[in-house]
Amino acid sequence: MILAPLIAVPLAAALGAGLIVRLRPLLVRYALARPNARSSHTKPTPQGGGIAVVAATLAVTGLLLTAGDATREVLVLGLGAVLLAVVGAVDDVRPLPALLRLILQAVAVGALVASVEGRLLPDLPPALERGLAVLAGVWFVNLVNFMDGLDWMTVAEVVPITGALVLLGLSGIVAPLPLLVAAALLGATLGFAPFNRPVARLFLGDVGSLPVGLILAWLLYRLALQGGWAAAVLLPLYYLADATLTLARRAARREPVWQAHRGHFYQRATVNGISVRGVVGRVFGVNLGLAGLAGATLLWPSWPVTILGLSTGGTLVGLLLIRFSRPRT
Repeated sequence: MILAPLIAVPLAAALGAGLIVRLRPLLVRYALARPNARSSHTKPTPQGGGIAVVAATLAVTGLLLTAGDATREVLVLGLGAVLLAVVGAVDDVRPLPALLRLILQAVAVGALVASVEGRLLPDLPPALERGLAVLAGVWFVNLVNFMDGLDWMTVAEVVPITGALVLLGLSGIVAPLPLLVAAALLGATLGFAPFNRPVARLFLGDVGSLPVGLILAWLLYRLALQGGWAAAVLLPLYYLADATLTLARRAARREPVWQAHRGHFYQRATVNGISVRGVVGRVFGVNLGLAGLAGATLLWPSWPVTILGLSTGGTLVGLLLIRFSRPRT
């Protein structure tokens, strides 16, 4: 099984990049994102690169699965990702009602949570724990979608998370199945990255951000169930903080939280004079630091290391959010 993830990364990267080359002319014709007041881009740019990312991830995972790994959980993950990809594809072309989106997301997340064995909060009634897991999963799917508003932003998030999971899996800390899926998603994202480099020639689109959010949520949920709850919090901490604080601020102002906007910290950073490369470079650097802290909590599991890792990670993210919110001098 160790060989499979090592093959999965380059294979998914090549497959994803090849699919993008073939699909891009169609996306230019049928899925062009035109700039508006909330956009970070100034020229019409095709969206839908997520089709290749999701297809490469699922195809490589299915190809390299061994007989013992082909469980119901894998099937539900794949079907859920396909469902959210279809929802995102439709929404990219003609926006869907927010309630319908949430219902379909809850269906995908709920089915996936039901397929995963194990308890994270054994002191709670099982139904309550599952319900909380579904709420957390739906929120995570949406926050990945919310944060995909800048060239290379999703790449700067997905690569450190999946890269850390692959390294931890090769060390025997992460289970073989999540290791394989993380390796496939890492490769597919790397295949997409050259096309999304600032200034982007292709966007991920909701067709990619929604299922990628589902896959990441499952990977982090599986990590938490293995006892790595602190690492599962640390790895996506920047995304969690930026999206959650922004939503809370908008809700306090009684703004419609379901509508697109430019109020995220990373978006405010570009308004405050930081270049796109400067923003994603800082996010990528902090995410690498968070990945290192997450690894430390798994390699040396103890309360002092956990508390130190969480507090250091929170400080790193807090300092970055403060930097993003202040005009550049």
